[in-house]
Amino acid sequence: MADAEIIALRAKLASQPRSPDYRQRRRDIDARGLAYGLPADVKVEPVTANGVRAEWTVVPRSAPDAALLYLHGGGYVIGSLDSHRHLVAEAGRAAGCWALALDYRLAPEHPFPAPVEDAVAGYRWLLDRGMKPGRIALAGDSAGGGLVVAAMVAIRDAGLPQPGCGWCISPWVDMEAKGETMTSRAAADPTVQREGILDMARLYLGGADPRSPLAAPIYADLKGLAPLLIQVGACETLLDDALALAKVAGAADVRADLQIWPEMIHVWHLFHPELDAGRRATREGAAFVRAHMEGA
Repeated sequence: MADAEIIALRAKLASQPRSPDYRQRRRDIDARGLAYGLPADVKVEPVTANGVRAEWTVVPRSAPDAALLYLHGGGYVIGSLDSHRHLVAEAGRAAGCWALALDYRLAPEHPFPAPVEDAVAGYRWLLDRGMKPGRIALAGDSAGGGLVVAAMVAIRDAGLPQPGCGWCISPWVDMEAKGETMTSRAAADPTVQREGILDMARLYLGGADPRSPLAAPIYADLKGLAPLLIQVGACETLLDDALALAKVAGAADVRADLQIWPEMIHVWHLFHPELDAGRRATREGAAFVRAHMEGA
């Protein structure tokens, strides 16, 4: 039976105007996120993590010795703490730990590899606070999902211990938009299209090679990375990105759990206040995090 909630959400998203100006899109995505608000029991604490603006979201009974390091989506061009706070808080609640969201630098003002550098800086900050690496999980959606993997590669290459796991939601890992689903799912996906992806890639790369391993981690050597959970919707143009990432990870002997959710759209977790499937997917992602933090 078709999911009535996702049908209604797809129609709503398709009816919303999309500005060609990334500055306006920044304002729009923040406004949508802020409109959801936060439950009364969520505490928000702004911090600076090795020079990177960030914030903790904490709910009662969250374990203070574990952290979900969250990297928001938005094509490395839009998105912020405001746009994703409601999702970060819910993911941290479900994972039973504190959640640290990073407001990493955005393109075009700060092109590649600035977000990767900021993600590693945030991870180092958690380690410097005495947190065990196995009690840290990296999580992110869309560009943030790709950034999870790029950061884990950079963490390994810096000689740092791996986190407990990585949770990739609708990850964007191909700067050239080569996947067949960019075409075959175009009519079904109300938010992500090839033209927009390529424009964001241009702004993010700033002239760098689109196959740079830390920009497009399907070209990275993933050997030695911690286990990954990859969640993607069946209606996403980025479906092939998730499939490619799972294949590359598996070929590198990295455990990669791939979930393809029927009828779901790009980062459906963001809409969890009005979408039961968003709540369920968030809980399943958090269960993966908890399982890989246990005993660490």
